[in-house]
Amino acid sequence: MKKFLIILGIIVAVLAVGLPLFKKYTKSHSPVAVVAYEKDGASIKVTYCRPTAKGRLIFGEKSSGALQPFGQYWRVGANEATTFETKTNLVVNGKELKAGRYSLYAIPGASNWTIAFNSHWDRWGAMAPGAATDVLRVEVPANNAAPPKDVFEISFEGPDATGTTKMNLHWDKTAVAVPIQKK
Repeated sequence: MKKFLIILGIIVAVLAVGLPLFKKYTKSHSPVAVVAYEKDGASIKVTYCRPTAKGRLIFGEKSSGALQPFGQYWRVGANEATTFETKTNLVVNGKELKAGRYSLYAIPGASNWTIAFNSHWDRWGAMAPGAATDVLRVEVPANNAAPPKDVFEISFEGPDATGTTKMNLHWDKTAVAVPIQKK
């Protein structure tokens, strides 16, 4: 029993020291970024990690060796879950999203992407949160002929004359614009 407790103590110590070092190491390759949008009473903050393409095919068919195959869950960044926080109720591509904090993920497709806002926002790694905890899902068109961007980027653009702001996701040759309006 004493031997078991010693081994267990060693394992706990290694994890306590190793996990923070591992997280720090992975973030050196995909650094954290925060993008904020505050206009006309809307307040949005997205926190994500920025992976680099490094000459790899990013989005595409699995048979082509794509890093992120079409039809499969993607956490919209690297490391821990990308978080989307809003202090105001929003309309995302015609559907209501209540104020709060969400994880943001996508299911990329050849011509359209599913963008999901999930109630489980405090996550590490590439584990899919599960559709049962999705608060909102919308489908948006994908532009697969965008100018190449080596480092993944999320940005905001707008609002336009209709009051629509676009949350842009751009990596490699793919860009997606998610329309957002203040409720």
